[in-house]
Amino acid sequence: MKSEQYEAIIEGILFAMGESVELARLAEVLELELEQVRMILHKMIMRYEQEDRGIQIIEIEDAVQLCTKKELYEYLIKIAKQPKRQVLTDVLLETLSIIAYKQPITKLEIEKIRGVSSAHSVNKLVEYNLVCELGRLDAPGRPLLFGTTEEFLRCFGVQSIEELPTLNQDQLEEFRQQAEEEMNLKLNV
Repeated sequence: MKSEQYEAIIEGILFAMGESVELARLAEVLELELEQVRMILHKMIMRYEQEDRGIQIIEIEDAVQLCTKKELYEYLIKIAKQPKRQVLTDVLLETLSIIAYKQPITKLEIEKIRGVSSAHSVNKLVEYNLVCELGRLDAPGRPLLFGTTEEFLRCFGVQSIEELPTLNQDQLEEFRQQAEEEMNLKLNV
């Protein structure tokens, strides 16, 4: 089979699925080696960019997905009227960042870090499909463990959790001092 035929098959699969498809699964279906599939996909990605197409193939961990380019969002709004767009408040962003960096993590552990109840925040993040239940901790009460989803990776434009920025020790110390100052202000009020 020619490379163009494989490209057409991959494009058709990605379009029909509407969500990410694992590279290993594509290789299995196409009866090709994983590296051959990667080469075909990278050729497709480059061609889509060169032709300035309205769609793109994005990589998410060991999977790929066909998506509309971000630059076209305003046109999607016009045609779809009101696409569902969630607003992440500071509280939600704080909770999401704790989950992203500490996953898998329980609600109790999140609450220990934040110092307040986090049930509503975690539930909202699950509703927005940015966070999901990963299972249960093998401990008394068997609390739920939470982690981020593929949607989280898509929304924040990273292929994997390892690509999240890391904080240096100076930033961590500064954040700790700010938190202590806030606590002192609250105690003095």
